[in-house]
Amino acid sequence: MRTEMDYWQPGPGEVLLTRTPVTFASGAAMRVRGMRWFRDTERNDIQNELPGWPAGRGYAARSGGGALGLGILRAVALTLGNLVVGVISSFGGLTVDGSPSSNRTDDRADEIDDFPVMWAAPGTVARTLPWQLDPGRAKQKHYRTHAIVTDRRLVVVGLPFEERNSETVEDEVLWETPLSAISTIERRNFKGSHDVKIVFADGSWCRLNSFKREGLTRHIVDQPDLVPLDSLTPAQRDTAEAFVAARAPDAGAPVITRNLCGCYRVAAVAPSTAHGFFGISERDVLIDAEGAEVEPVEYHWEDYSPDEQEELRRLRHFPPSALGGSPK
Repeated sequence: MRTEMDYWQPGPGEVLLTRTPVTFASGAAMRVRGMRWFRDTERNDIQNELPGWPAGRGYAARSGGGALGLGILRAVALTLGNLVVGVISSFGGLTVDGSPSSNRTDDRADEIDDFPVMWAAPGTVARTLPWQLDPGRAKQKHYRTHAIVTDRRLVVVGLPFEERNSETVEDEVLWETPLSAISTIERRNFKGSHDVKIVFADGSWCRLNSFKREGLTRHIVDQPDLVPLDSLTPAQRDTAEAFVAARAPDAGAPVITRNLCGCYRVAAVAPSTAHGFFGISERDVLIDAEGAEVEPVEYHWEDYSPDEQEELRRLRHFPPSALGGSPK
């Protein structure tokens, strides 16, 4: 049985909002594909200057010819793969979405010519990030790092990982910073990535990747106001409390936010449900002004997060209530 000492828990009165896997990102453009650099503000490599960091691999961006050759090989592989999928699909065995990911960038210097995942002058916050976030140093096969967001701080924990025993969680706190130290978090979607650029108040920044980016960005980027439970109507409170009580005993108070359409999103986030691969897969429900649960087919466009809206655009699929009014 899992003990309270295994997994990270919030302090007294602190509200746990989300927990999601995260690492330093990797380049997607052919010139820097699979690479990452740690830079100062003069674009010098600083990985050997970071205190306590073990030696890591050095990268060199590919030449134009090398990047072109790799791009051609990848294009051929993708074409062959799509042909195979097309044949299978023609027999009714599989359907796929053919929407291409965006190849446009507004940041050529940091996404195509170079790919810094840390940008930090001496003495700045980004230089204090733990080396375990680097998948080149802490191999993902045996070790994972998770980002935890509360109403007070951003925390990075590390934990041993075995795929066949991924429900085992033994956290070690590696790093944390108050939310007040974060200036902005930007979604980065170049070539279909799930990256975020976290800019700290001192001007330093890092670029991280998470396949569950929505959890990391919802409460820092979108910043919906947390709604106190006692501000809801009795019917809404009953629905919210019953939903959370049915999840996990340590879920605590419901995490409630109000959407633009007037619906309330109620989430149950329980520390004990932490998973080595997924982090915490929070459960949520949407309730209306009368306290009734809203069925997904009745969702408004505003009931989806920006990342969910982007995925719906990509799939060309919109809820009935969004038709005619949603972005195309």
